[in-house]
Amino acid sequence: MSSFNKTKNIIVTGATGFIGQHLIPQLLNNNSHVIAVSRDETKASNFEWYNDVEYYSLDISKGIDDIKVRDGYGLIHLAWDDLRDYKSSRHIDVNLPSSFNFIESLIKKGLDQVLVTGTCFEYGKQSGLIKSTVECQPVNSYAIAKNELHKSLRQLKKDKNFRLQWARLFYMHGKGQSSHSILSQLDTAIDKNYESFNMSSGEQIRDYLPIEKVVQQLCYLYFSRNEGIFNICSGMPISIKALVESHISKRGSNIKLNLGYYPHRDYEPMEYWGEKDIDNENHQMKTKS
Repeated sequence: MSSFNKTKNIIVTGATGFIGQHLIPQLLNNNSHVIAVSRDETKASNFEWYNDVEYYSLDISKGIDDIKVRDGYGLIHLAWDDLRDYKSSRHIDVNLPSSFNFIESLIKKGLDQVLVTGTCFEYGKQSGLIKSTVECQPVNSYAIAKNELHKSLRQLKKDKNFRLQWARLFYMHGKGQSSHSILSQLDTAIDKNYESFNMSSGEQIRDYLPIEKVVQQLCYLYFSRNEGIFNICSGMPISIKALVESHISKRGSNIKLNLGYYPHRDYEPMEYWGEKDIDNENHQMKTKS
């Protein structure tokens, strides 16, 4: 593995999002100087890390004049809107150009390293074990936009000197996750003493990783400075039904599952999980070309 990054000035967009709120403490624990970016400073001020970062309240689509960048600065780009609707045209029409223009502007200012979180949806409806080397076949607007951003940044590398790390996120769970995620909805149902919980058949096989493990892999990837595409995943397939049943057991709940209430999503295969690229616990990482 290549030597670790000596420069620890890191811009983090989407600082108050699900990943950002967990990632920033990890970066601070690594003695990094974090420049945290989000729209809502009131929300940011509620996090324990707020007074330990350099904070900017900023909409990335409206310019970055206030952010000071020097040679050797890095970026972890998490910000992305409209995640409740993967089919929205805004992913392509708004989020894609906003993200590219923001990143390009920072690179022109001297940004040295860029880590962007992509998505396993870039792989489309391919089934089984998914390696990060397979060709992308995105089928929804969110995945198409992420894939196009990756291709655009790779093209930009031909003219600009920066390190590019593309981290494809699989499924996550943990504190602070969207209230629309399945385990958040389950917790709400349990807390309200519902007798049953409506869900799909639960037969779908997925790759879930606790948010604490997600940010550990992202930190390890960033500081390795290794370039390429990396799956952020557990490498362990699990059915959604088994995941839900395990969570119910941990909560000590007797809630019943109303299986088959919702249909399966048409943009996902029934069974897929990632090949694990980053084993930060054993300090191992697959070499990328």
